[in-house]
Amino acid sequence: MADFVQVLDPGHGGDDPGAVANGLREKDLTLKIALYARDYIHELYEGVKVYLTREKDVFVSLIERANFANRLNADHFCSIHINAGGGKGFESFIYNGNYPNKPKTQALRNVLHDTIVSETNLANRGKKEANFAVLRETNMPAVLTENGFIDNPSDAAFLKSDDNLRKIALAHAHGLAKAHGWKAKPNKQPSPQSSSPSKGKVFYRVITGSFENRENAEQCVKELKAKGFDSFIDVYKK
Repeated sequence: MADFVQVLDPGHGGDDPGAVANGLREKDLTLKIALYARDYIHELYEGVKVYLTREKDVFVSLIERANFANRLNADHFCSIHINAGGGKGFESFIYNGNYPNKPKTQALRNVLHDTIVSETNLANRGKKEANFAVLRETNMPAVLTENGFIDNPSDAAFLKSDDNLRKIALAHAHGLAKAHGWKAKPNKQPSPQSSSPSKGKVFYRVITGSFENRENAEQCVKELKAKGFDSFIDVYKK
C-alpha cells in the first residue's frame, strides 16, 4: 500500500511576515509548528510521508503552495496560520464553494478542529468556511487552521512558549491521525503529555576537552565555532 501523503503549509515567509504583534511574527510561529508537527507524525505513525511547502524562511506564493500539493497528488493539505484582528482562540476553515469532496473535507476538518481545541485549551471560535486560495486551488481535502491571535495578550503569551508551540503541533498530529485513521507505531502511544519531546528523554553531552587555563578553553571554543560546531565553556571546580 502506498504511503499517505500529508502536506503541511506554514503560512507566510520571507518578505511576507504575516501578522506581527507582541514581539512575534506569524511566519516564524507557523514554521516552527509545521516542523514540529512533521517530526511528531513521522515519529508516531506508520505509512505517512509529510511534506512542507517551505522548510525555512522563504516566500512561497499561494498558488505555488497549492501546486506543490497537487504535484505530489497529496491525500490531504493543512495550512497553518496565526490569527490577528482583536479576537482570541482557535478557528479552522475549509473552502466555502461547492465541490465533490466537501463532505469528506468537512468530516476531516471536524476531527482535526475538535482535537486541537481539546489538547491546546485555546478558546473555540468555531468551524468556518472561506474562499482562501490554498483551499480553493488544492485538489485534495484541505483545511486552514488559525492557532490563536498574535495581537491578543493572553494568546501571544501562550505562543511565546516553545512548549506550547509543540503542544499545538502535537495536537495537529493527533487530529490528523484520528481523522485519517493512521496507525500508531509499536510502543508509540501519542498523548498530549508528550507535547514536550525533551521531557523524560536522555541526552548525551559531547566534551572536547578540559583546561586549567581559560585562554586555552576559549581558543578551543573559537576553533570549534569556526568549524560550525556550537560550543560553550562550562566552569566547574573539583
